[in-house]
Amino acid sequence: MSSVDLIRIILAVLAGLVGLAYAYQTVYLFLPVLTKKRAASGDESPAPSGRRYAVLIAARNEQSVLPYLLDSIRAQTYPAALITPFVLADNCTDGTAGLAREHGAVVYRRRDTRHIGKGYALQALLEHIRADYGWDSFDAYLVFDADNLLAPDYILQMDRSFAAGFPAVCGYRNSKDFMANWITAGYGLWYIHDCAHLNASRMGLGVTCACTGTGFGFTGALLEQMGGWPFHTLVEDIEFDTWCAVHGVRMGYCADAVVYDEQPLTFRQSWVQRTRWVQGGLQVSFKYAGALARGLLHGTVRERWGCFENLTLTAYGYGSCALMGVLAALTALLTAGPGGAARCALLSCGGMYLGLLAAGVLTMLQERRRIPGTRRQKIRCCLSFPVFMLTYIPVALCACFCKFQWEPIRHTVAVGLDKVPTGAGRP
Repeated sequence: MSSVDLIRIILAVLAGLVGLAYAYQTVYLFLPVLTKKRAASGDESPAPSGRRYAVLIAARNEQSVLPYLLDSIRAQTYPAALITPFVLADNCTDGTAGLAREHGAVVYRRRDTRHIGKGYALQALLEHIRADYGWDSFDAYLVFDADNLLAPDYILQMDRSFAAGFPAVCGYRNSKDFMANWITAGYGLWYIHDCAHLNASRMGLGVTCACTGTGFGFTGALLEQMGGWPFHTLVEDIEFDTWCAVHGVRMGYCADAVVYDEQPLTFRQSWVQRTRWVQGGLQVSFKYAGALARGLLHGTVRERWGCFENLTLTAYGYGSCALMGVLAALTALLTAGPGGAARCALLSCGGMYLGLLAAGVLTMLQERRRIPGTRRQKIRCCLSFPVFMLTYIPVALCACFCKFQWEPIRHTVAVGLDKVPTGAGRP
């Protein structure tokens, strides 16, 4: 057997395993369309349950956007007396703390240039709350970024899912600057795909869902179980998702709880942010590898599925895909020379483009009432979406071999919800 034949056999086996491991992603694309079930739980016209909510906001030099988030919290249809916003001014050098107080938040300051990141900030904020109020003073905790805006019924809708018994819940993530350019459109379409396809399918199957950075919450009981916020990697949200999976905690998804997030406007900002995400993903992969592997062998079928899905979304799953690509290129190089390798690369990129285009178009069609913009803008968004996603390849390569320096993303879309194009409504 020649070396080329051996590589071909390894490639065929690996391709089969990768295909089986990621087949659920295709199923998730069509499952919500076929079932047409709402992802939220509870009554169509919910009444406030009386739960007390603490809103957690870690802010670093966010004086331009934070007041609008706090105003959207004050404008909630859920009783204001049951909502307490807390802001941690994290190493701020501007007027964030003062403006937060003026807009009704309880404010704490943090000065720590050694432990940098949202995870450390949330931990510090929760320690302040425990010391001054006690964690049992609140029934649930909601986490937002300073640049977010909440739909008026966000907390009321999240309350439905907590009332249904979920210990953790994530909402529907939309964008404030969806159609600003091809970068923001790429982010926006991916987050909506993540909600409308992945999390909606997980809810339908009864398995744990996943939050994407902001717009999620957890009960006081789960906070006690976690012992605070022990997630300090570069992607504390993914670490929280993974922790839930390995501990058998089912996170719910509420499709009607809409949060609007600001996306990076420049490719440089996007590169820096996604480099951090990839490196954080590597941290989580190494930290939880053993726990996820053990989770495949213990617990209910749904709990095992949560661990399996998390494994496919770590460095091990993506690494298998990368290895498959390298073997395919090597085979083409050995059998057809540099020209064959180039054709193989072009065909692979073309195939990925078409696959991502199909996912983007399906997302756009299914969620068109929630996506702002003209028809022409939406078509451009679908066409550029695969290009945006394919730029993850050089980002990932850079992240694997370069040392990361934490850099804040500057937020500039300082507007209230009344100035945000939000589409026509719910699907």
